[in-house]
Amino acid sequence: TYIDSETLTPENVSQLEKFDAVLVPGGFGKRGIEGKICAARYAREHKIPYLGICLGMQVATIEYARHVAGLTDANSTEFEPGCQHPVIALITEWKDADGSIQQRSVQSDLGGTMRLGAWPCSLKPGSFAHKAYGADEISERHRHRYEFNNKYQKEFSAAGMTFSGINPESNLVEIVELSNHPYFLAVQFHPELKSTVENPHPLFVRFVKAAAEYH
Repeated sequence: TYIDSETLTPENVSQLEKFDAVLVPGGFGKRGIEGKICAARYAREHKIPYLGICLGMQVATIEYARHVAGLTDANSTEFEPGCQHPVIALITEWKDADGSIQQRSVQSDLGGTMRLGAWPCSLKPGSFAHKAYGADEISERHRHRYEFNNKYQKEFSAAGMTFSGINPESNLVEIVELSNHPYFLAVQFHPELKSTVENPHPLFVRFVKAAAEYH
């Protein structure tokens, strides 16, 4: 069932109680962001399985910052450039796999400044992600501009969020999850780009299993 996040508010988000899982997919722009944050919060607080993809990871971290980590003005600089706590921000420089340095700014062309293609990721042993993949190292495809702001890792870790997937070359956060939740996992990459009907992605398999168990 698809719900337009622009219609979700703290007053009506309880309509999600009838669902066995919540998935917030990727996207661009500010439209519906507060509704997506409401959905992530409801899933977290009511122990409903949650999977966030790209933007779905970013709204999950914004929500957690505001309501658990005490960073009440947390946001992404994509939506509020002057926010006090930019937990999601534009990374202005990074090194590609071939060693070349990529740079970008808010004025850069959107298509030419994305983090694109397959990037390696190291998984934390014992995490949801590690169990789903059954591997220590993975590679996943990306298509986005904004990243988790590593300046806030200590605050998030102290508040109970696990950074279970990290890019070993750039130290960028790829996967976050909550160990005190039946299944709450969010990824910066796009697992759907490596998923097929005959060979579904392990994160989707585990997500569906979590939904069946919740049901």
